[in-house]
Amino acid sequence: MTRSLGKWKLPQPTDIKEDDEWISIPRIARTIPFGYIQDNDDPDILRPVSKELDLLEKARQHVNQYSYREVANWLTANTGRSISHIGLRKRLMNERRRKDKAKSIRQWAEYAQKAIAKANQIEAERTGASTTAATG
Repeated sequence: MTRSLGKWKLPQPTDIKEDDEWISIPRIARTIPFGYIQDNDDPDILRPVSKELDLLEKARQHVNQYSYREVANWLTANTGRSISHIGLRKRLMNERRRKDKAKSIRQWAEYAQKAIAKANQIEAERTGASTTAATG
């Protein structure tokens, strides 16, 4: 069992909040996502707009109770920045998909670690095992 597992690629979140404060993200697309503005000094960096991102968090909860169109209209009225109901839906669906994918990858990594530990244990216990295999 000297084979490498390779590298695990975890999906990166689009909205990052550290210590209750939103942080800047790199610009990876042509459009600027809702809740961010382009940095004046560096066009490849997007600065967060706290008010918009905080209201987007509230909007995520409201979608369970109201339609995307109503929530998008509420966001537009409260932030002054336009977002369509389709844009809101895509944004929330992509975040949910990314979160689910990250959870699955973490779970598979855990399964792989358990399998490696078990394989090392079996390798160490088998008859005629070398001492280098037992140390692993």
